[in-house]
Amino acid sequence: MAAKRPQTFAKRARELAVKEKRERKRAKKAERAAGIVDGDVEGHVEGDVEGDVEGGVDAGESIEPAAEPADA
Repeated sequence: MAAKRPQTFAKRARELAVKEKRERKRAKKAERAAGIVDGDVEGHVEGDVEGDVEGGVDAGESIEPAAEPADA
């Protein structure tokens, strides 16, 4: 019986890693799909999204450009 090369083991390891990665990705997608169906969407913020922000501009205000310096 022929001896197996180290390259064969490396190739097998790469193939196995890709297979496991694909399985994890499928499981993650399935979890997200189940969460969306149940109505529990990640990243969803409840409450007042347009609250006061320090230093922000209110919706009714206009933004005026700064005055240009006079030529000397």
